[in-house]
Amino acid sequence: MSAIFEDTPLREAILSDSIVVLLLLLAAFVSQKIARDRFWSKNIVTLWRRRRFSLLLIGFFLCVALIDSTLWIGSSENTLDVVSSQEARSLIDRIFSDYKEKTYSAPLASTLFGDTEALKYPARHLLGTNLIGIDVLYITLKGARVALLIGGLTSLIAIPLALFFGMSAGYFGGRIDDMVFFVMSTLASMPGLLLLVALIMALGQSTFSVCIALGVTSWVGFSRLSRGETLKLRELDYVAAARALGVSNRKIITQHILPNLMHLVVITFVLMFSGLVLSEASLSWLGSGVDKSWGQMIAQAKNELSRDPVIWWNVAAAGVALFSLLLAVNRVGDALRDILDPRTNREGST
Repeated sequence: MSAIFEDTPLREAILSDSIVVLLLLLAAFVSQKIARDRFWSKNIVTLWRRRRFSLLLIGFFLCVALIDSTLWIGSSENTLDVVSSQEARSLIDRIFSDYKEKTYSAPLASTLFGDTEALKYPARHLLGTNLIGIDVLYITLKGARVALLIGGLTSLIAIPLALFFGMSAGYFGGRIDDMVFFVMSTLASMPGLLLLVALIMALGQSTFSVCIALGVTSWVGFSRLSRGETLKLRELDYVAAARALGVSNRKIITQHILPNLMHLVVITFVLMFSGLVLSEASLSWLGSGVDKSWGQMIAQAKNELSRDPVIWWNVAAAGVALFSLLLAVNRVGDALRDILDPRTNREGST
């Protein structure tokens, strides 16, 4: 057993596969809860009818990310590649493992870019190759996992943090409200990008560090919203009745306040996702982003756009992928807002 945890590639594979299994179990649990809840099941059907294409596009990126997160160690098809045969690699890594050229090649080209030398795999690179000859389609697919990890994991950090402080301040008031509002005002007064860079420099430049830094700086807006809603909900008759019957504050918050904020949680999660992915792209432009992200692809391609002739396929692939994911997420968020808000709830489809 100790040998398993001493082996870094095996430990990486076990950790990544465990996270995938947990996410699938969580998805199954949430799906079961939604199916049993008449309100959410009806709204999910309405959402599917209005935003079918956007949901399918998000589902595609999710499938790519899950496939790229499922790792195992096995022999490489190229028996000379001893190093890669001992690494924990996903299915995407194995598909593109041997498709490497010397340097740039245009999409579906048969020769190196600006040269007559034949490619090792002519007309096989759908989106071309980059400076060191790696397939751009491969890098683009790898970026889906990073984008979903940044948007999803950071939202799971920021939203519970915002709910805890917002509901505590709104329900208890007094000194707790003053303290929380002081912290929120202090964070909101700081330049967000500079605070992000400072936190990443302090925590170290890694995916987890970027998620923590983004989470710490992204909870203030939703915390203010949840505080305001809690201030309104705590004055309602059923909350006052529960308090008069001696129900504890913890049960009132978890059974009466929190359920009435869940529609805001769903909408905020969807809309926060886009901002977080764009924030990572901005950090990559400044050199503090995450490896193998779309933001890093765009940052690395800035010098390629000044060449003559222009090497456009790296930035085009990352830009289209980033635009497609964020557009789909924003359209789903807009539909959720319309569906869950009774003032704008209307039967329509696009």
